[in-house]
Amino acid sequence: MLSSELEKSLNEQMNREFYSAYLYLSMSSWFAVQELPGFANWFRVQTQEELVHAMKFFDFINGTGGHAIAAAIDGPPSGFESIVQVFEKSLVHEKFVTSCINKLVDQARGEGNHATDIFLQWFVTEQMEEESSVSAILKKARLIGDDGRGILMIDAELATRVFVPPAQQGG
Repeated sequence: MLSSELEKSLNEQMNREFYSAYLYLSMSSWFAVQELPGFANWFRVQTQEELVHAMKFFDFINGTGGHAIAAAIDGPPSGFESIVQVFEKSLVHEKFVTSCINKLVDQARGEGNHATDIFLQWFVTEQMEEESSVSAILKKARLIGDDGRGILMIDAELATRVFVPPAQQGG
């Protein structure tokens, strides 16, 4: 059973995850317009991952006696100045999400809600991976700058990313 405060916080995070999907879809579109299909693909896969994250919250909230409530989602930015800027914004966003997940863990532990704490541990690990992945691409993007050959090499690398749904938790 979720307290009303924890249910509210989980709903807020669910909606943050939906916003993340919306943000990354916008970034994917920007790259498509730049004719960088590999970068566009990477962010499209990222969009799918964020939708899975949101639905994990949706299912958990409803499955623990709460009520998952979809809220209005603000429109994300749609124009960017450079590849580096897109990944800088992505890293800032992922760090924000990490801080929100950590606060949720603290809240669940403060309430002694072990089920929610266990549920959130998957996200703690996932956020470490998210930040690391974005950071690695950002470092490469900074290294190559405006070198077209380097951009095309990274674009080709990012084109190989495919969406792999996470394994189901529990029975």
